[in-house]
Amino acid sequence: MSEQSSLARPYAKAVFELAREAGDYAKWSEQLAFLAVVSGDENILNAIQNPAISKQQITDLLLDIGKDQLDDQGQNLVKLLVRNDRVVALGDISEQFVIMRDEAEQVIEAQLITAAAVDEAQKDKIQKALSKRLGKTIKLEASVDESLIGGAVVRAGDWVVDGSVKAQLQELVGAIGS
Repeated sequence: MSEQSSLARPYAKAVFELAREAGDYAKWSEQLAFLAVVSGDENILNAIQNPAISKQQITDLLLDIGKDQLDDQGQNLVKLLVRNDRVVALGDISEQFVIMRDEAEQVIEAQLITAAAVDEAQKDKIQKALSKRLGKTIKLEASVDESLIGGAVVRAGDWVVDGSVKAQLQELVGAIGS
């Protein structure tokens, strides 16, 4: 785990607790995602790391950029992060918050990798089957990898099912080679 992730964890936990108490994970997810994008911008990073720019100027800049996106608590987070020189941790804070939110809401992010594109009906059917199998809400991200030749690979947390032709061929080659 990177040092940045370790520095981000207490902030992510604190924001998560605020969101849980308010019963509004979505608002914080949006604010953190917005701040992660802003803080990852090359120009903003240069300003943050420029010793000639004061913390107040950085705070004012970020609050001005986020004036339509941040509520009072979001603005307070910005002020705290600038004061503690942790603005660059916003990407990690946002990622860790999403993980905590997904866990609290019993959501698993899953990947469906297929040799050819799947339509929405197929994707929905797979998503429902995974949800039933795992007993959680599934956020399914589909992608195409033509090297699979055919079939699909499904990853959900630690659970992986590789039903690709490529895997079957590798297994066959391994069995013949033994």
